[in-house]
Amino acid sequence: MKTISVSAHFDGERIHLDERVELSPRARLIVTILPDADEERDDWFQAAMQRFNEAYNEDEEDYPLDSIIEKNPNYEGI
Repeated sequence: MKTISVSAHFDGERIHLDERVELSPRARLIVTILPDADEERDDWFQAAMQRFNEAYNEDEEDYPLDSIIEKNPNYEGI
C-alpha cells in the first residue's frame, strides 16, 4: 500500500479515522498529535496584539495632517 495521510480524531477512548480506508490487519501506522487549533490561534493573536501595542502605544508621536503627501479621497474623517 502506498503512503497516505488521513485526518482523524480522538473521542476520549479511541482514535477514529475521518475517512474510510481499507487497512490490512498488520498495517503500520504513524500517529501525530496536533496542537489544539484554538491554542495556536490564541498564540498568533497574542503575538499580533503585542506588535500592535508596540506600534500604537501612548508614547507614539502623532503625525499632523499637513504631513500627508497624498490624501485619500475616500477618507471621511477630518
